[in-house]
Amino acid sequence: MSTERFGSRFAFLAASIGMAVGAGNIWRFPRVAAEWGGGTFVIACILINLVWAVPLLMAESYMGSKSRLGTIGAFREFVGRRFAWMGGFMTLVTLGIAFYYSVICGWALRYFVHALTGAFGDPALDTQATWDSFAASPVQTIGFHLLSIALVGVIVARGLKGGFESVLKIALPALFVIMAILAVRAAMLPGAGAGIANMFAIDGADFLDVRVWLEAASQVAFSTGAGFGLYLTYSVYSRRNRNAVSNALTVAGGNFMVSLFAGVAVLGTLFALGSAAAADEAIAGGNQGLAFIYFARLFPEMTGGVIFSALFFLALFMASVSTQIAFTELAARNLMDMGARRPVAVGAVVGVAALGGIPSALNVDFLSNQDFVWGVGLLVSGLMIALAMLKYGLGKARAELLGSSRSAAGAWWSAAIAVAPVLLTVLLGFWVYLSVSEYAPDTWWNPFDPFSLATMLAQWAVALAIVLVLNGFLSRRTKAGPMSGAPEESEDSEEPEEGAEASRARAESESDR
Repeated sequence: MSTERFGSRFAFLAASIGMAVGAGNIWRFPRVAAEWGGGTFVIACILINLVWAVPLLMAESYMGSKSRLGTIGAFREFVGRRFAWMGGFMTLVTLGIAFYYSVICGWALRYFVHALTGAFGDPALDTQATWDSFAASPVQTIGFHLLSIALVGVIVARGLKGGFESVLKIALPALFVIMAILAVRAAMLPGAGAGIANMFAIDGADFLDVRVWLEAASQVAFSTGAGFGLYLTYSVYSRRNRNAVSNALTVAGGNFMVSLFAGVAVLGTLFALGSAAAADEAIAGGNQGLAFIYFARLFPEMTGGVIFSALFFLALFMASVSTQIAFTELAARNLMDMGARRPVAVGAVVGVAALGGIPSALNVDFLSNQDFVWGVGLLVSGLMIALAMLKYGLGKARAELLGSSRSAAGAWWSAAIAVAPVLLTVLLGFWVYLSVSEYAPDTWWNPFDPFSLATMLAQWAVALAIVLVLNGFLSRRTKAGPMSGAPEESEDSEEPEEGAEASRARAESESDR
């Protein structure tokens, strides 16, 4: 029996765009675009999507659809048994994000419930006090975190057909509609043009500003999911190598469209209902400050603010949950590849995430530290995807992925993947520079400083040590896939005991590529 597949290309694309669209589209993109170049930043994001994100997404789709295994098995098949740890490291990075991301889902859910009560129709509402009261209440922060991760667990435990495919192919179009409504509403506000102009105005000098390009590359890296292993995981359930270019372009384009909607909605509203100085203060307020304090403050001033506040926080919740579903499926897929049944695998991931997220639910500074450490860690994951393609052989991959080794698309893809390690290394260096020059210039050596270079390297080292020690176990325990000659199986089928042993023996006997 063949592995379970998405019911349609639309379902696959809806899930994949949902994987990419997250809280960063709604609260990070508007803030960074306004701060770093406006229209120049937007153009830089488009170009970086084309020369970097799309090729990496294509590489992930190839690894997932060909291996029919999660990140650990895919790296074992493409790079060799000694390198299963790469997929393991990618899994730990994703789990590190999943721990605190469910807390963010909980924030959005709490504020959506708050909006439904009509609270954002009260001009006297003190949004700073509201946020401080919520953040200081462990019952609320932990409670909504647990509620969010439980909801995600129920969806993923139901599997592909009855679970996340069914939810995401409805939720993703609904998210687009909500974001479009918010953008149109903001654009209709008197004075919104200043905020929209701020996002799209182009200054030629900004094209020569290296920082603008690095900020754009960071936004693309953190937003599209390219190189994270999420698209690889969903591609396990796709039809092999079909529409690789157009699918990746659609995912990157859909993700970017949501970002543009969010930019118009947030910046248009900020400039329409507040002064330029107030807008600058909001932009400098950080992600949660922008969404939950400064932007929330404007709803009572807006006609229909009660409705639009509910739509905004619903969109933030839906975007966050769609990404959290992908995080959970990535980890669960690896456990299923090791023989666990889906309910057990998902239950284990959800249980670990529920416990792992409690420190972030209790302390926003701890959450910010985890966001910094594992967010930048995703760049390492992207580097590993590019290196896997180089080790496997770009010529062979290109011919199988695109059907022709001499096509223009093939040349573009090969060149982009070949350059990707350099670009990712430069971007990693940029974040190291930010840590030692801006975030923790005097305490960069202190692993207990939340934004120091030392805390990032120390936590990465622990994750790396774990997967290196377990490499042999991970490689042996993960079942053989079609690349090792094993037949493709349904995720719900039980592998006979003799077949399992034969699969492991076959994997162990493979020579390193």
